[in-house]
Amino acid sequence: MTDRAPQPVDRQLPTEESRDLLALVREIAQREIRPRAADEEDSGRFPREIFTLLSEAGLLGLPYAGEFGGGEQPYEVYLQVLEELAAARLTVGLGVSVHSLACHGLAGYGTKEQQAAHLPAMLGGGLLGAYCLSEPASGSDAASLTTKAVRDGDDWIITGTKAWITHGGVADFYTVLARTGVEGPKGITAFLVPGDAEGLTAAVPEKKMGMKGSPTAQLHFDGVRVPDARRIGEEGQGFTIALAALDAGRLGIAACAIGVAQAALDEALTYALDRRQFGHPIADFQGLRFMLADMATKIEAGRALYLAAARLRDAGKPFSRQAAMAKLFCTDAAMAVTTDAVQVLGGYGYTADFPVERLMREAKVLQIVEGTNQIQRMVIARHLAGPETR
Repeated sequence: MTDRAPQPVDRQLPTEESRDLLALVREIAQREIRPRAADEEDSGRFPREIFTLLSEAGLLGLPYAGEFGGGEQPYEVYLQVLEELAAARLTVGLGVSVHSLACHGLAGYGTKEQQAAHLPAMLGGGLLGAYCLSEPASGSDAASLTTKAVRDGDDWIITGTKAWITHGGVADFYTVLARTGVEGPKGITAFLVPGDAEGLTAAVPEKKMGMKGSPTAQLHFDGVRVPDARRIGEEGQGFTIALAALDAGRLGIAACAIGVAQAALDEALTYALDRRQFGHPIADFQGLRFMLADMATKIEAGRALYLAAARLRDAGKPFSRQAAMAKLFCTDAAMAVTTDAVQVLGGYGYTADFPVERLMREAKVLQIVEGTNQIQRMVIARHLAGPETR
């Protein structure tokens, strides 16, 4: 593996403050995250101290209001921070995106009293969050979830199982979607559940193809009692809250995907310039040069797509269709680019001595999380042609 550091991406940033912020993120990534990524992913070690460091640096609450400890950064800046972090280690970049997703409900739909009570610690107090929507039998069909919350005086009693929870078992708080009323999307309510709540337990983390340092686990709610003061939004508003969070979260996944793809291109280019065959660097051969050109083009197109969607969000305009497009295109691009990076390195690319095989394994999950790419195509098509008539 080469020690040559990748060249920084030439970014178009809106302010001098945002340029300084990205420089800080690159410094942390190169000094604290990237050097340890391979060994810690191989051993399955979760880097909780990195998230503490990011919290202390003000990087866990970037897109939220400064009133409660957020960074007040536009989404076009926040997403580029995610991209830099994911390029260094997807466990970290995706982890920050999931934490931001977990904060979205309270920040957007909570009362001022709730926000004042909880957001400072969530955004900059060292806490780490998780988002609980999926269940063993309701993944893509999230509106059919069966975890129940039953009113008991001033409390709610939550019973059920959530699945595929990033940070499951290590998070300090969970945004939980549970059924409080009728079947379907109108009977779902959101709650903010402490990570140490009595009756809340985590299963053994899943054994995954990639992202082994990021725990993904089922969560069991065995009569977990939550005060009504921790209900987010109105009763029955939970699915609306969940969809709004997922629109924003899909942009986070898109940015992480481009980070992974950029890291793979950097490795492939460095290798192609260093590796010599037939008396020349293999970067001299047209077939390989065309591969590198196609990889770079996919990355630039994906970056432009997620930033265009982010700017719509920052302007207060609808961006759901563009978020789905960005998630779809960027994650497919990451899978293609990382696969090509392995091909550029040949046999070496298939070994754990070089990071491209890990990046290829990690890219795969990005086509699945926060709505599979088949679901993204359904979302896009509905915006274009309306709901299905069947």
